Amino acid sequence: MEQADMKIAGMHCESCVKLVERALSRSAGVDSAVVNFAAGKASVFYDPDVTDPLTLVREVEKKGYGARLIETDAVSTDEESFIEEMKGLRMRLLVGALFAVPAFVLSMFFMHDPVPGQGYILWLLATPVQFYVGMQFYRGAWAALQNRSSNMDTLIALGTSAAYFYSLYLVFFAEAKHQYFEASAVLITLVVLGKYLEAIATHRTSEAIRKLHDLFPKEATLVRNGIEVRVPVSEIDQGDTLVVRPGEKVPVDGRIVRGDSTIDESMVTGESVPLSRQEGDTVIGSTLNIEGSFTMRVTSTGSDTMLARIIRLVEDAQMKKAPVQRFADRVASRFVPAVLIISCVTFVVWLFMPGFSIEFAVVAAVSVLVIACPCALGLATPTAIMVGTGMGAGAGILIKSGDALEMAGSVGHVMFDKTGTLTKALPAVTGIVTGKGASVAECLEIAAGLERGSEHPLAKAIVEKARSEGVEPAEVSAFTSYTGKGVGAMVGSDRFFIGSLRFLGENGIESEDYSSRAEELEAEGQTVIALASAKGVLALFAISDAIRPEAAEAIRSLHAMGIATSMITGDNERVARAIASRTGILSINANVLPENKALLVEEAQKTARTAMVGDGINDAPALARADIGIAMGSGTDIAMDTGDVVLMRNDLSLLPRAIRLSSVTLRRIHLNMFWALFYNVIGIPVAAGVLYPVTGWLLNPMIAGAAMAMSSVSVVLSSLFLKRQPF
Repeated sequence: MEQADMKIAGMHCESCVKLVERALSRSAGVDSAVVNFAAGKASVFYDPDVTDPLTLVREVEKKGYGARLIETDAVSTDEESFIEEMKGLRMRLLVGALFAVPAFVLSMFFMHDPVPGQGYILWLLATPVQFYVGMQFYRGAWAALQNRSSNMDTLIALGTSAAYFYSLYLVFFAEAKHQYFEASAVLITLVVLGKYLEAIATHRTSEAIRKLHDLFPKEATLVRNGIEVRVPVSEIDQGDTLVVRPGEKVPVDGRIVRGDSTIDESMVTGESVPLSRQEGDTVIGSTLNIEGSFTMRVTSTGSDTMLARIIRLVEDAQMKKAPVQRFADRVASRFVPAVLIISCVTFVVWLFMPGFSIEFAVVAAVSVLVIACPCALGLATPTAIMVGTGMGAGAGILIKSGDALEMAGSVGHVMFDKTGTLTKALPAVTGIVTGKGASVAECLEIAAGLERGSEHPLAKAIVEKARSEGVEPAEVSAFTSYTGKGVGAMVGSDRFFIGSLRFLGENGIESEDYSSRAEELEAEGQTVIALASAKGVLALFAISDAIRPEAAEAIRSLHAMGIATSMITGDNERVARAIASRTGILSINANVLPENKALLVEEAQKTARTAMVGDGINDAPALARADIGIAMGSGTDIAMDTGDVVLMRNDLSLLPRAIRLSSVTLRRIHLNMFWALFYNVIGIPVAAGVLYPVTGWLLNPMIAGAAMAMSSVSVVLSSLFLKRQPF
């Protein structure tokens, strides 16, 4: 399956969204399609052997909507589209106001003492508004009708047409003094005003994405044949050599090959403190080089850079619907037909009600049509998700889906990996206990030889210890790895093993004389690795890994939110308990093999919604099995591919912030949906005249139109208010 993203023009409400989604989903070769009303975008997964993006664009256009494929320069193109859209809205708003305001003044202030030919004047004023400013509603309603559907345009077109043509009849055939030309003209103008304000507010919800795009540098200093030349970043290829000077942005992702510097990575990772980078370190494109010049080798360009991937993941998250949105979708799909029925019933009831005129019935029916717009309901969720994911990205919290954003706030249990998550994953050998007749240098030589090919942090600690002591690793043969336990290999004619004491016992090696010393070291929070030959234990290596300084505070914050915590580690129970006591972790699961971590997560899910926090490598199965997988790792490729939420820097204090961000965003979604539904639940009966016999209240269609327009704007502004919420 391949993915095609497209910009959709002409959508006015959630009913439009459902129409476009249905058209795309039913197209041959399409696996799934998601349309975001707030972003005005569609994301389609399709089989390239059956269909292609241009065919999908035509399917949307057949339904009466505009569509274009989103290319790599999507932000600049979107900005141009927004400017064009605003120009069109401003022109229609200007024309509407130019004719609607005089019509309103003439009708309101000369209601009882009309000027000569007032009805004809109002007709002339209302007609340009009805058929120029309001033409978009007729086009949209006609397109919906052709597709056997209905949308907001249907309601506006029917409502204003009823007022306009009924007034036309009154002026030309009934010679009535009062008519409703001004109502239709003002109503259309107010709806366009609402769309104008809504477009401005909705555009602001994607501000975070635009800020990230603005980080991309335009030029770089390329070393070509030993000469430095300034070139556009688009001309840089993988493997090129670049020079970065103080005050410049790092052009693309790469690795420092000469020099050192201090780099501000705050806009990409959220890390507020500039970080030192030396030869061999990786650097992230678009970060700011504060001091020091360095030469770098390019590793990624264009859409493969870290920043480009972050932007793509945030955009994908904004496109994916949260589960709460499904409720809004179900309501919106039935909403417009229900409103049409209520409007017809309203007209018929008042028409046959004794003592009420056809004029009263028309006003009530039109008011029902125009007040009951589902726009606010369609905007309630996506606008909040766009703001929430943008806030997270700015803080170094990458939330990859609407599901993750919604579920994170209801997590009841957080399970932590130890190495690389609660600790820094930089273990070091702190002590060596040798057996009789064995020297430290000899044991280091053999142990480093056995561990040299391993990527495990404990193995690296032993190899690094040997290097620091000037000991060359021994040459080994017949190497065997025992997953999660240890390794064995031949050094000369003897076979050696290195791993836990339990592992040695499984291979028939007696280690009882060393168990008490190992227990003492483990009680201090150190991991003990034993080296042995077939004759017995040669040495114990005590290895400790520094706990992250923010770990204890982060776990206290989780407990304050009522969230249980536990740790899963392959280390033994003594080490696990030492780490737990220093961090405040409530429970531990020690001696766990990598393949069993997912089983423990599954067990925890029986009692609470569970999040798993890991480094995104060996924890991948557990991260995938958890309700929410939270990956550490400074935005590494593996972390970004694995977790539902990625903490872009190795800082556990981001974890409670991510959960709080989810909670405040979900509360805002619920508030938005409450007001969108409450507005319609209250507004429709009042517009229908239910309260008129008791209170004399009957909404004028103009007031109904203003209320409808402002409801959508208020929901978007409510989502934007999230930016002021601390988390």
